[in-house]
Amino acid sequence: MSRKRWAAGLVLATMLTATVPEMAWAASAEAATVEVVSTVSLRETPSTSGDLVRYLKAGESVTLLQTVNGYWLQVRDASGKTGYVSSNEKYVKTANAPAAPAKTATIRATVTFRTQPSASGDKIRMLRSGETVVVTGQPNSYWYAIRDAGGVSGYVSSSDEYISVNGTTPISTPTPTATPAPTPTASPAPAPSPSQTAAIVATVTFRNQPSTSGDKIRMLKAGETVIVTGQPNGYWYAVRDAGGVSGYVSASDAYIRLNAAAPTPTPTPTPTPTPTPTPTPTPTPTSAPSDSAKVEAVIAAGMKYLGTPYEYGSDRGNTLTFDCSDFVRQAFKDALKLVLPADSRKQAAYVLDNANGVTTDWHKLKRGDIMFFMSYKGSKPSNYDGKQPFGETVTHTGIYLGDGQVLQTYSKESGGVRIDSIAGKHWEYRFLFGGSAL
Repeated sequence: MSRKRWAAGLVLATMLTATVPEMAWAASAEAATVEVVSTVSLRETPSTSGDLVRYLKAGESVTLLQTVNGYWLQVRDASGKTGYVSSNEKYVKTANAPAAPAKTATIRATVTFRTQPSASGDKIRMLRSGETVVVTGQPNSYWYAIRDAGGVSGYVSSSDEYISVNGTTPISTPTPTATPAPTPTASPAPAPSPSQTAAIVATVTFRNQPSTSGDKIRMLKAGETVIVTGQPNGYWYAVRDAGGVSGYVSASDAYIRLNAAAPTPTPTPTPTPTPTPTPTPTPTPTSAPSDSAKVEAVIAAGMKYLGTPYEYGSDRGNTLTFDCSDFVRQAFKDALKLVLPADSRKQAAYVLDNANGVTTDWHKLKRGDIMFFMSYKGSKPSNYDGKQPFGETVTHTGIYLGDGQVLQTYSKESGGVRIDSIAGKHWEYRFLFGGSAL
């Protein structure tokens, strides 16, 4: 069967760039102040494995630049050094934080209401279809901070499968009009439609990751037209240039302007009214999703578990923790109801039996392929001399995202589900083979 896979480099990374000083959810340009309560590490990346910049001491005040996710803040100290610090209240206290504009939202389908913006957060209760909640913020691309009708605050998946955000709610002081004024510099850029074109307004860096630390591909010049293939967060677009090269560009309207969305092949309403009492988010059952749509669904499902803790031999019956094969299995199960074998070796056998060919060269992998690795023997290529791709024991697995990146989980110390680069690292040397499970 012929397969079409979309290999655009859309990586849902939750790290936000240090060049945007406003908070992702801020309603005001006023900077928030973070007071250090007890000594805490200032790190180069939002991870306990990130290199230490220095220790922040109790009593220091730093400027809050970004809320990266439910566990990390990006801050700048008095000397101008920028880094990441734990958001745990035993280490820091945030003052003068600008409030997010409250919006109401309607729950579309039953979804878990959690105490943290993570699948590992404790469950408060199940929100039911038809409930109305107030959205008070968005700590990352995958979760909304909300308050229910009873005044209970927590977090819910931001997927439009579960929640539909309405307009801004009235606040205690009357506003002159019912239409909220746009705040282009403080709020995230609007999400693009699939395959929407955009014009480059001013020269801007085209990068291989949605971060200022991503390698530069080239400079995009004013007047160029690109295709926007996704938006990993509020500050970056995933785009494809006229030459077919995929990468990331700032979503600031100072550099890029979205054009009108191209017409889609979905049927338009006919003059004859159809009995549809309420709009539903369910897909049209008349046509099966393409392979590329299935791939994106699997990756989106996996991305929702970023940060979920690692546990070797994790329980396949829940999503509180994962080991590598449990995570890969859950992503396919959530997205496609495809239940893969429960361990990495059996998953490898499944792919070998079912894929239209596999590859031992990771450069030839397609987005959404499953990668299989041997055990760690060291960080040098010579440690893996004599490796036999189909003769070694498979001990690890992950989902290939394209552009040399893998979505995986492998240790408690690494922070759980995460995205890693392959090239020049032990992941490249340990790689055995990979292919599609579809």
